Amino acid sequence: MKIRIKGNSLRYRLTISDIAQLGNNNYLEERTEFIGTPLIYAIMITDNDHLSSDFTGNKIQLNLPRKMIEELIETEKVGFADQGGPVSLLVEKDFTCLDNVEEDQSDNFPNPLLLRK
Repeated sequence: MKIRIKGNSLRYRLTISDIAQLGNNNYLEERTEFIGTPLIYAIMITDNDHLSSDFTGNKIQLNLPRKMIEELIETEKVGFADQGGPVSLLVEKDFTCLDNVEEDQSDNFPNPLLLRK
């Protein structure tokens, strides 16, 4: 799971195993260890009908509706966005890069642009 924060926007990118874990456990968490306090970022499956987020203590949590994770698992849907609150939210599948990068992308979704060739 990756997060990108820019201004008032929050973007979560999920690998194949991230989505599987969310489907099985209803929760996914990662952390960045700073000296003294980690930054925790997580996704929790909810029964709500829209994306929402919370920031409490040192934890950013995206609340993802159950129907959205089911669509990510069962369909070709790429992601979901919500701009109804103060923070613009986006959760999406993490595709392999078109450029050569050194990062391990073995758990990423195949890039649709590469499949068209």
